[in-house]
Amino acid sequence: MNDYLPKDELDPKHKDAPSTNRKALWIIGAGLGIYLIVSGVWGIITGG
Repeated sequence: MNDYLPKDELDPKHKDAPSTNRKALWIIGAGLGIYLIVSGVWGIITGG
């Protein structure tokens, strides 16, 4: 059947849950966004 998929993605109870890769991308993207916002605010505060 779909033997190439991880077992947690084949579970019918978790059909609508996001995959592990999608969660990792969201965490990385959020971390990058937070870094950019904080560094921008820090630059405004220090004037540099």
